[in-house]
Amino acid sequence: MMDHYYSEEPDVPLRTKTIEVMIRGERFRFITASGVFSFGKLDRGTELLIESMILDERWKILDLGCGYGAVGITASRFVRYVIMTDVNRRAIQIAKKNLKINGVKNAEVRWGSLYEPVRGEKFHSIITNPPVHAGKEILREIVINAPRHLHDEGLLQLVIKTKQGAKYIKGLMEENFAEVRELAKGSGYRVYAGIA
Repeated sequence: MMDHYYSEEPDVPLRTKTIEVMIRGERFRFITASGVFSFGKLDRGTELLIESMILDERWKILDLGCGYGAVGITASRFVRYVIMTDVNRRAIQIAKKNLKINGVKNAEVRWGSLYEPVRGEKFHSIITNPPVHAGKEILREIVINAPRHLHDEGLLQLVIKTKQGAKYIKGLMEENFAEVRELAKGSGYRVYAGIA
C-alpha cells in the first residue's frame, strides 16, 4: 500500500501549521501536520460533516480515523464524552496536543486500526471522514462493523465525495442499517447517517 495519512508511520518529514477555525458557532485552534490528513486547512468534507453531524449532550461518540482531531474536538463541546482513534501515530500525537490547546477534558485519543482500540465498547454515534484512498475494503469494514459498536438506534455518520464512492457507501449502509438519511450535500460531498 502506498504511504499516506492512513499509514502507521508517515514517511514525510514533520512540518506543522496552526490554523484557527470558527465552526458550529465555536472557535478552535488546531495544529495540523504533514503526513496527517488535510495539512494546513480544514478540509471541505470534514467541515460539512462537522456542521451537519447530529449530536446530543448525553452521548459518548467515537471519532474514527481522527487525524488531527477536528471532528472529535468540535463534538466534545456538545456531547458527554469522545474517544478519538487513528492508525497514524503522528496523527495521535497531534490530536493529543490539540486536545490540550483547546482545553478539552472530556475526550481521549487512542492509537490503533479501525475498531481495535475500542473492542467491546459501544457508542451513541460513530463519526468519520473515512480514508477513501485506503481502498474499498477499509470502507467496507468501517460500515459493516459499525453496528456492533453502536447502541440501539445509534448512528454511523460519515462524509464521502459524491464522485468517489458515495453510491457504494450508501448501498453498504442500506444493507447494514435500519435506515439511512442524507444529512447534507455540497461542494461535491455527501453526509450520510445510518441508524442501527
